[in-house]
Amino acid sequence: QEPLKCTNHTAYVPCLPAPNITCKDFSGNETKFTGIEIGFYKPVECRNVNGYSYKVAVALSLFLGWLGADRFYLGYPALGLLKFCTVGFCGIGSLIDFILISMQIVGPSDGSSYIIDYYGARLTRLVITNETFRKPQLYP
Repeated sequence: QEPLKCTNHTAYVPCLPAPNITCKDFSGNETKFTGIEIGFYKPVECRNVNGYSYKVAVALSLFLGWLGADRFYLGYPALGLLKFCTVGFCGIGSLIDFILISMQIVGPSDGSSYIIDYYGARLTRLVITNETFRKPQLYP
């Protein structure tokens, strides 16, 4: 699951050194740990979640998508009302929305991420930037 107190996609997780480890800080002070005190806080990347469940969104889209319940749940009331009035755009819009929600292309309107079970599907977008290492391809 996601760590608690995730702000700006970073959470600080307490790290407990093993018992009988002695560490010296920058000022020269030595500390011997017993294994129960916090040695430091490690920054860990996390996702911001606000209570929208991935399973609920997919289920609403599959069974009640023609009524716009999926869009109402995700915070898009105008699109939900439009789908309700047009019966899911005659079923085609419901099918498209089911695909978009199940592929996690459409998410909650507030920009947060879905709450996904620990062993559930999770989308990780790979991005190539200037910091990405590219191995040159060798031709025989």
